[in-house]
Amino acid sequence: MAEAAGSIDHLAIIAGGKGTRLAGVAGDVPKVLVPVGGKPVMQHQLELAAAAGITSVSIFAGHLAGAIRDFVGDGSRFGLVAQVFVEDEPLGNAGALVGALEMLPEQFFVVYGDVMLAVDLATMARSHLDRAADFTAFVHPNDHPYDSDIIEADAAGWITAIHAYPHPEESFFANRVNAALYAVRRDALRAFEPGPRDFTKDIMPGLIAGRARVLAYDSSDYIKDMGTPDRLARVEQDLAAGRLSRGHAGGYPAVFLDRDGTLNELAGFLSHHDQLRLLPGAGDALRQLRQAGFRLVVVTNQPVIARGEASEDDLAAIHHKLEWELGKGRAFLDGIYHCPHHPDADFPGERPELKGPCDCRKPGGAMVESACRDHGIDLARSWMVGDSSADIEMARRIGLRSVLVRTGEGGRDGKYRAVPDLVADGIAEAAEMIIAAGTP
Repeated sequence: MAEAAGSIDHLAIIAGGKGTRLAGVAGDVPKVLVPVGGKPVMQHQLELAAAAGITSVSIFAGHLAGAIRDFVGDGSRFGLVAQVFVEDEPLGNAGALVGALEMLPEQFFVVYGDVMLAVDLATMARSHLDRAADFTAFVHPNDHPYDSDIIEADAAGWITAIHAYPHPEESFFANRVNAALYAVRRDALRAFEPGPRDFTKDIMPGLIAGRARVLAYDSSDYIKDMGTPDRLARVEQDLAAGRLSRGHAGGYPAVFLDRDGTLNELAGFLSHHDQLRLLPGAGDALRQLRQAGFRLVVVTNQPVIARGEASEDDLAAIHHKLEWELGKGRAFLDGIYHCPHHPDADFPGERPELKGPCDCRKPGGAMVESACRDHGIDLARSWMVGDSSADIEMARRIGLRSVLVRTGEGGRDGKYRAVPDLVADGIAEAAEMIIAAGTP
């Protein structure tokens, strides 16, 4: 029997949307009944819930609610006890649920009806319960952050702000997207009056303003909305390609990427986000690698921290801009790992605690090792792409195949004698070479 999802055994599905944007490909059916891989998206959700040990489900329906009720029935054919609540008038994605709190258990999951997911609900439940959170939001990077609701959280994972779409021009944020899956402590919602409510615009900001414990649950598990024809097509492709699995036998293949001179122009030691400029074709190259089945991780030496030339906040802003600019090319990273250390002293404003040798500064492999643990990566099927001899030497030491790009340093730094497996003019050609070497 599947592991039960902690003490959370109830799922609420928000199913009131009309699915207007899908009408051209799905016809006049409720959005939650649009087929993906031959069966309604809601069926995928119900089957996942039952497999995770969830025993009951509440469905908040509006448009064509009768069709939803007919499909779900009493839930028994999915191994669940189901109830359907019908909105008499549109109440947003949270209003009907807030009005039905007395019908819900102490802890429950919420998911929007246009979301395909292959999420380990048990692990998410444990995180929510162990951290004594009032509200936990599943967050992840995606390939369209510019039209998504963005989560901002502190180093401990507590959410400090929600940046709802649309975003101001010239703004940029970390690619940390609200994925429309939540774990909720029921009583935390009692502060909200019944009526039209939105989770992103009302509930989460209200909880944060009231000093509730609102947690970001970062995960690389598959979750994607299919609420537009383009996104539906990509979910169909992902399902057909087997990308909805919560795991990968032996680990996932990945491409590790240097930052400066590989993804963005080499401009000395970057200390401010205004200095960052993507190299041509970087977004397209990463998108093609992702479509070929690779996870994508940046590993970068950033001695500007130890040298006192930039703060951690400055570096975070640089990386937020990097993620945002890649997102414009429909590309995203699974992680960014940096080494803040520097072995040499006598820099004005340097930070002594970060001086000296370490395991993470390339060609050391600690950043890659951390990424492998965090993202389930198989080194034997992975690659390193970089512009310096330190990138190639690191790859040699830890068993990664490597591509040296002629941009940036182009290997001319001469610090190490390691020989790359391949040499490319830039990131675009490097991606082509890796993909040609064989889809993992």
